Amino acid sequence: MRLRALLDTDALGLRLLGGEDELDRTVRGVMTTDLRDPSRYLGGGELVLTGLAWRRDAADTEPFVRILATAGVAALAAGEAELGDIPDDLVEACARHRLPLFAVNESVAFATITEHVVRQVSGERAGDLAAVVDRHRRLMTSGPAGGGPDVVLDLLGSDLDLRAWVLSPAGRAIAGAAAGAPGLSARVRARLAGEHLAAARTGRRGPHRVAVDGVTYSLFPIRSSGRGSAGASRDVRETVLSDWLLAVEADAGDWPEERLDLLQGVTQLIAVERDRRDAARTVRRRLAQEVLELVQTGAAPAEIAARLRVAAPVLLPGLGAAPHWQVVVARVEWDEVQGGPAADAGGRRAGEPSGSSIDGGRRAGIESGPVAQALLEEILVDPATAGPDPSDRIAVAHTGDEAIALVPLPAMSPEAEGGDAGLLADALLAAVREPLTAGLADDGRLTLGVSAAVHSAEGLRGALEEARHARRVAAARPGRVCAAGHQELASHVLLLPFVPDDVRRAFTARLLDPLREYDRRHRAELIPTLEAFLDCDGSWTRCATRLHLHVNTLRYRVGRIEQLTGRDLARLEDKLDFFLALRMS
Repeated sequence: MRLRALLDTDALGLRLLGGEDELDRTVRGVMTTDLRDPSRYLGGGELVLTGLAWRRDAADTEPFVRILATAGVAALAAGEAELGDIPDDLVEACARHRLPLFAVNESVAFATITEHVVRQVSGERAGDLAAVVDRHRRLMTSGPAGGGPDVVLDLLGSDLDLRAWVLSPAGRAIAGAAAGAPGLSARVRARLAGEHLAAARTGRRGPHRVAVDGVTYSLFPIRSSGRGSAGASRDVRETVLSDWLLAVEADAGDWPEERLDLLQGVTQLIAVERDRRDAARTVRRRLAQEVLELVQTGAAPAEIAARLRVAAPVLLPGLGAAPHWQVVVARVEWDEVQGGPAADAGGRRAGEPSGSSIDGGRRAGIESGPVAQALLEEILVDPATAGPDPSDRIAVAHTGDEAIALVPLPAMSPEAEGGDAGLLADALLAAVREPLTAGLADDGRLTLGVSAAVHSAEGLRGALEEARHARRVAAARPGRVCAAGHQELASHVLLLPFVPDDVRRAFTARLLDPLREYDRRHRAELIPTLEAFLDCDGSWTRCATRLHLHVNTLRYRVGRIEQLTGRDLARLEDKLDFFLALRMS
C-alpha cells in the first residue's frame, strides 16, 4: 500500500505534518517503538509508530530521525497522547531527511493503525494467504465465534501447509498444533524457547533458525503492539523474558520476501491477542496489589479477610472462598555492566546518558519489578496446560524489584495441612529452568521463594515474610535460576550444635535476658507466651486459646516482648531469632 492511502482512511486519525511529495512511497509493514535506536528491528519500508517516550529534549530528535531515514523507513507517525502537539524540532528534522511525518490523534490506538496496515499489506503481497488477513477480526473476537491465534495458525496450515505454534518465553504451548497434538514435546518447546531467548539477548534479528532432532524451525518474535507497552521499552532485558514467539516448522532461510512479510504480519496480529490477555490480567493484578498493601501496612486481619473474600471468587470461580493461601516472591536482578567494546571509559554503553548508574546489581532504568511479575505469572501456570489464558487463578503484584503472588488453594485434607501441600519451589522451576537461564544469559538472575500454606488473613504477613526469607536463601545459591521453599527454613536448626558456646550465650542473653528479668519481677510469663506464640505460627486466636487468655491480653504481652527486645514478631527474621534463642537456651 502507499502512504497516500493512509490519509484517505479517516478512522486512522492521521494528519500530515510534512513530506507531501513523498506520499507515493510504498508501506511494507508497521512497527511500534519508543527505542532511541530501533535500527536492529528495521528492514526498510515500515510505517514507524512512536509515542515519543524516547525524546527527552530537542537534542534527541536528530539522531532518531537520522536512524529511521538511514534504515529506509516509509514514514514516521507520532502520537499526540503524551506531549500534545508534535514538537517543531521533530517536524524540522523529518523535513531535512525527507521523511514523511504524520500526527496520530490521541483518540486513535496504535493497534488500530497496525491492524489496518497489516490487513492491507498482507492482502496485497500474499494473495495465497489473504484469508488470514480478511478473517483477522476473528482473532480479536471473544467467545465461541473467536478462537484467538489458533484461527490464524489453522489457516497457515491449511493454506500454506505450515505447522506453527505460539510459545511462551518458558516454552509453554499457547496456540497451534502443540496445544493439542503430540507433535511438539515439552523438551522441544523448552529448547526452542531457550534458543529464541538466547538469540534475542544477543540482538540478532528474527527469524532465528534452529535444528532440533533433525527438524528445522524458524522462530519469529511476537512483540506487544499496544501504545506505551513493554514492547517499546529502552532495554531488551525488560521484554525478552515476557515476549511470545511464533515457531514455524520450516526453514525460512530461502523464503521469498513476500512470505517473510506475511509471517511478520501474522506475528503482529497475534500480538493484539497478547495485549488482550495482558489487559484481562489487570483485575487479578489489582486484587493482589490491594491485599499486599493491606498486609504490608499492618491492616487489621478483619479488613484483610474482607478483601480476600472479594478476591476468592475471581481467582477460584465456583468455590466462593479459598480456605488456604500461599505466597510466592520472585526477584529478577541484573549484574553490573562491565566495561568493554560496548561501554565507554565510565562503564556506560554507547548512547547511554551520562546520568545512568548502577544500583544494587542492576542498571538504572531497567524496571525489574514488571519483568519479575510477568515471569511469575508464567511460572505459576501448570506447564501441562495450553491456551493463551489458563492463569485465572494467579494474582501477582509487584513492588520495587520484587513480584509477589497470592495463590489460592482449594480445601486440603487435615493430613496435608502443614505438610508439602500446595506449590513446591523446585517443582515450579523444573519445566522452565532451561529457557529462562538462556534468557537471563550471563548478567541476569531469577530467585524465587515459596511460603507454607496459611488458612487465615492473620497468617498472610508471616507467609509473605517467609516467602521473602526463602527467596533470600535461594539467592545465596549458585546458578541463574534458583528457588527455595518454606521447608528449607527449618534447616537452621541443624546449625545449632556447631555454634560456639560463647556465641550461643551472648545471642540468647541479648534476646531473652530482658524477658526473663521482666518475668522475675512481674511474673508476667513472657517467655512461655513467646514459646506458645511461635509454636502457633503467630496465630493470635490459636495462641490465646492454648494459653487460656483473651486475645487482647495476648496482644499486650507480645507488645511488651517487642518493646523490651526491640524486635517485631510480625517479621520472619525476628521470629527466627527468637526461635533459635529458645532452642539454644
